[in-house]
Amino acid sequence: MTHIPGIVITGASGRMGQMLIKTVTDSDQARLVGVVERKGHDWIDQDVGTAMGGQALGVTVTDDPLEAFAQAQAVIDFTAPEATLEFAALAAQARCVHVIGTTGMSDEQIASLEPASRHAVIVRAGNMSLGVNLLVQLTKKVAAALDEDFDIEIIEGHHHHKVDAPSGTALMLGEAAAEGRGVRLADVSDRGRDGITGARKRGDIGFHAIRGGDIVGEHDVLFAAPGERIVLRHLASDRAIFARGALKAALWGQGKTPGQYDMVDVLGL
Repeated sequence: MTHIPGIVITGASGRMGQMLIKTVTDSDQARLVGVVERKGHDWIDQDVGTAMGGQALGVTVTDDPLEAFAQAQAVIDFTAPEATLEFAALAAQARCVHVIGTTGMSDEQIASLEPASRHAVIVRAGNMSLGVNLLVQLTKKVAAALDEDFDIEIIEGHHHHKVDAPSGTALMLGEAAAEGRGVRLADVSDRGRDGITGARKRGDIGFHAIRGGDIVGEHDVLFAAPGERIVLRHLASDRAIFARGALKAALWGQGKTPGQYDMVDVLGL
């Protein structure tokens, strides 16, 4: 029995799923032991390497997540909210570390992760990159240092396939700005301006989403006051940064006490 943790990737055929598979198979710190796709998918019962258009990897795509999780020490999951909730219960049953990069989860869905976190480690983040998580900390500090004379606007851009807005990262940044100011984001969030909206409300945190082409991820936090502006920015040019961060989280979670964690914990920020 090898001591190297076995990893299962869910949503294997997606852009992030394939990047995660490559990241794990290229790593000398983890083993790919399973890949999961939804029932009826063309990849089911194929070798995942062959399905991806390359050489066989000796791992067959399955639609039975529990069977796959039973062989693993961690699950990395960038899928959809409903699927993630199902995977959370099964990962907890298998006592696997569950790394969640799924975005678009409602507050109720996030709260639904609590029972699973009593039995297994859950690491959930809207963004797994080191740079973004540093940006989150900087946003909190700048928001705390500036008063409401500085309007806060969060502008994010992603590829045209992305289905949720604002992005998970934008919401992380909004939460950080709100925390820095000592307010609840739900009370000050301003989204989707259109038409005669009236003047901007003092203290609000605005969100804007750009969708186009193959943008991997771009996030600006704008602090704007009369006569000056401060812009904090992160640009992602390769989604491999998210895959590397997710793998780091899966390895970090080994041996940790069950509970909910985020990338701030993983990175020691």
